Amino acid sequence: MTTATPQRPTLTSKASNYLDERTSISTMVSMLGRKIFPDHWSFMLGEVALYSFVVILLSGTFLTFFFEPSMAEVHYEGSYVPLKGIEMSAAYASALDISFDIRGGLLMRQIHHWAALLFVAAIGLHMLRVFFTGAFRKPRELNWVIGFILFILAMAEGFTGYSLPDDLLSGNGLAIINGMIKGIPIVGTWISYLLFGGHFPGHDIVPRLFVLHIMLLPAILIVMIGLHMVLMVVNKHTQFAGPGRTNDNVVGVPVMPMFAAKAGSFFFIVFGVIALISATFTINPIWNYGPYDPSPVSAGTQPDWYIGFADGALRLAPGLESEILGLTLSWNILLPMAVLGLFIVLVMFYPFIEAWITGDKREHHIAERPRNNPTRTAIGAAGVWFYAIMWAAASSDLIATHFHLNVFQVTWALQAMLVLGPFLVFWLTKRIAIGLQKKDREILLHGYESGNIRRLPGGAYIEVHEPVGEYESWRLKSFEAYEPVMVRPNEQGRITAGVRARAALTRWFFEDRIAPVTRGELEAAKHDDH
Repeated sequence: MTTATPQRPTLTSKASNYLDERTSISTMVSMLGRKIFPDHWSFMLGEVALYSFVVILLSGTFLTFFFEPSMAEVHYEGSYVPLKGIEMSAAYASALDISFDIRGGLLMRQIHHWAALLFVAAIGLHMLRVFFTGAFRKPRELNWVIGFILFILAMAEGFTGYSLPDDLLSGNGLAIINGMIKGIPIVGTWISYLLFGGHFPGHDIVPRLFVLHIMLLPAILIVMIGLHMVLMVVNKHTQFAGPGRTNDNVVGVPVMPMFAAKAGSFFFIVFGVIALISATFTINPIWNYGPYDPSPVSAGTQPDWYIGFADGALRLAPGLESEILGLTLSWNILLPMAVLGLFIVLVMFYPFIEAWITGDKREHHIAERPRNNPTRTAIGAAGVWFYAIMWAAASSDLIATHFHLNVFQVTWALQAMLVLGPFLVFWLTKRIAIGLQKKDREILLHGYESGNIRRLPGGAYIEVHEPVGEYESWRLKSFEAYEPVMVRPNEQGRITAGVRARAALTRWFFEDRIAPVTRGELEAAKHDDH
């Protein structure tokens, strides 16, 4: 009888044991591997944002090796003949060299730009999914705030990169930012002087934007994404209602190995689609605009879509100015800045505002169907309309020229839609949501209309209804009824103004609600159908 000789540990096993003893990495991998991810398609929006950011980092690293962030004046001697010999900044010349003289440079520029556009769009759509399904409720309020900060940082990252080539289009964008900053009373001029390193356009703005674009903002984004992912694992995913799905039980696939394989494949799909779009469609052709010069202003130019709402707000603001104590107050700049600031603050802290109005302090892990919370859905639709009108206003001149309209009439129409539109959209969306709730209630109680008409022995005619399946039944009845917060006196026996305001907001939030179907109603409906 022979005994097996023990195998000597390999160098790899020694290294893995060394790391595991000091970091407990195997425990963390095991815990992450057991993490369950729901399989609903809408959760892919967050993945698209993450993978787009990875593509941005990869393509941006390539571009960093060749871009020269300098405002020094040079004469272009590259391959693009129409600009040969023209005086321009070294930044613009290096961007042209990347486009025409570096092998694969133009493709990498376009991949970088398209990935940035997709990154911002995916974050925006992901946040809309979270908002309309109520996935921001306790315990995910902080993750909502982090996600919104990521959205703001993504727009800042895009704008700083968009401004680096120092072409006419990006220079005009910086001129708008300079005008907005200088519109701030007292400190605006000093802030502009500090930012641009002197009088606009200065000689330091491109190097400073370059540092922000490749160092500071990406570092903050990586940290915030990491924190967002950690909180997602700790708080668990939300999921849509269905058999076996509760606040304590997540139905889906584990990270290892199924989800990891799907995620890896999906990353290459996203990368491939971005590369295909970049190789097919031109984005930001800087050679068409020429180097930046403060004297000409190009017509028909718009910023990237995610900055359009700010440009549109400036176009829609009334041209009002006043002078107080020798200071000129440009309300056509201050009002858009105040409105946009208030809009951003309300969106960022909406989870806390809704929790205060409703008094709901419970944890929620089941996502709501938008129709089952009509007021929140109407608020979201009104906010989307408000954003969309400002975004459309950024192209008011193109709307006028393409449809042969008066640009002033286009502006007046957009102003009316900006002010009155959100109220109409709120009312219409709420009515539609309540109508859909009534339809769901009818289907749950009596099933679907089959079109099969039968005559009863007594001579009456009835339509046979098809029963609702188990999964469909869960989907239709899986929402909770909330009650308005009652006005109660405090410990001193007083009813404060804050309590009254909260009670009024609660009544407004929960008015015209549809109560969920009870078990007794279901049993009575089955008896009647029988």
